[in-house]
Amino acid sequence: MMLELRKLTAAYGKAIALEGVDLQIAQGELVTVLGPNGAGKSTLLKVVSRALPSQGTLEFEGQSLHRYSTEQVVGRGICHCPEGRRLFAELTVLKNLQLGAYLRRDKAAVAADFERVYSLFPILAERAQQIVGTLSGGQQQMVAIGRALMGAPKLLLLDEPSVGIAHRLKLEIFDAIRKICDDGVAILMAEQDAQSALGIADRAYVLEHGHVAQQGSAAELGKDDRVRRIYLGVG
Repeated sequence: MMLELRKLTAAYGKAIALEGVDLQIAQGELVTVLGPNGAGKSTLLKVVSRALPSQGTLEFEGQSLHRYSTEQVVGRGICHCPEGRRLFAELTVLKNLQLGAYLRRDKAAVAADFERVYSLFPILAERAQQIVGTLSGGQQQMVAIGRALMGAPKLLLLDEPSVGIAHRLKLEIFDAIRKICDDGVAILMAEQDAQSALGIADRAYVLEHGHVAQQGSAAELGKDDRVRRIYLGVG
């Protein structure tokens, strides 16, 4: 397994956010984590990127991540695209993308990744010199995903990529996410839009109150009566 979590626990002070979480991701797999606000989805991604300490097993490519800093984790191939995007709004699209590659020295590969990002999101090539703060929410999300890709991830962490985005751009972004995975990048995606997430994911986990309540293939959970009733609004 590329990523393996066993009996993982994390807390904010005395408040337990994750407790006893088991999760696995294989190379080239797209796994989505569903659940209501406060279920622990964002916390899970922060734990994997080492932005939040945790207890239990947290292994990437067979090695524990507990001794690594956030920057070291990026160097190992885990890139986090956080909720809210956290872009440098006063800088251009190009500069934001360049900052995603700040740890890299492989100039030819960086240039190739610029072309890859622009192929996924052609509007970014057109707006390369535009200040990010003047872009729409959907375009900013494209920049955020592109910046993460510029880090050459083996594993991409996406936190709520559809929040605050017009439907047309949401479809474009989810299509790009699937293409990124098909190109060999494993993806762990926290998402509230369960229908869109299950439409592109290979497998899914449902978090409730910091615990894994359900798991299975995206197709299986898409047909599950409880998931359909609570998360898809049907059934």
